[in-house]
Amino acid sequence: MSAPLLSVVVPAYNEEAGIEETHRRLTAALSGMGVDYEIIYVDDGSRDRTADIIQSLRVNDGHARLLGLSRNHGHQIAVTAGLDAAGGDAVVIIDADLQDPPEVIPEMYERFREGYDVVYGRRSGREGDSAFKRLTAFMFYRALNALTDAEIPPDTGDFRLVSRRAADAVREMPEHDRYLRGMFAWIGFRQTAVEFRRGKRFAGETHYPLRKMLKLAASGVISFSVKPLGAIAALGLVMAGAGLAWLAVLLVLALAGRRGLGINTLAAMMIECAGLVLAALGVVGGYVGRIYREAQNRPLYRLARREGFDDR
Repeated sequence: MSAPLLSVVVPAYNEEAGIEETHRRLTAALSGMGVDYEIIYVDDGSRDRTADIIQSLRVNDGHARLLGLSRNHGHQIAVTAGLDAAGGDAVVIIDADLQDPPEVIPEMYERFREGYDVVYGRRSGREGDSAFKRLTAFMFYRALNALTDAEIPPDTGDFRLVSRRAADAVREMPEHDRYLRGMFAWIGFRQTAVEFRRGKRFAGETHYPLRKMLKLAASGVISFSVKPLGAIAALGLVMAGAGLAWLAVLLVLALAGRRGLGINTLAAMMIECAGLVLAALGVVGGYVGRIYREAQNRPLYRLARREGFDDR
């Protein structure tokens, strides 16, 4: 009987400066585990030499595979493409920047052999992150769990090992705006954590600036909760009550002979209410836009290259 196959999915976008070191450390970590393995690099429409370097790695190492997306589809879609192509009994998801250490994979695999379907990496520390980044990350995960219906483990990212049935369960979820860490939390099964200290990016610049982080956070909330819609309704009731109360106050002041309060106060209230209405429309628009994209039913991605695979 052949050894179990372990698939490692590595999304990469403009990682020419570090992809060779990523492959070296992955190979060092995986080669001593006593399992057959494959490393699936997903080139997410890179504009540098990332794809060419991966192709060179593939030619020299039979464990390496290359998926090339037709354009930049984004990190979550790139990981999904890798999951679709993975043939292993277990699948590891790890970024190419080496902030998540490949040396943790053997420990994750041991937890998998103990019967866990999802083994996620939990960050015990973050090297190189500013105090602002650490604070916002801490607040993000706590706020996300307060707003969403799925219990997403705090201080985790996409770095994890999942069983074949867990990977297949997520692959059956066809939504286009994907938040994978929430999707893996939603499917259930036995899950556990392996703690590690997150390192600095090996080379290059982060592909997740604040704007993209906020977009991912919004996607996570909209994907797993309708609580923001309920919050809008509650806010509307509070504003309506406050408006009626203030009108009553103005009426009493007018009867008492006070003048000049009404116009300025009402103007300020109208501006405030207009801002709240626009913000509420933005939240509702997020859900409507999600419905529109799903109704289009377009494929999640298109492949431009697929090299190193068998007939799977």
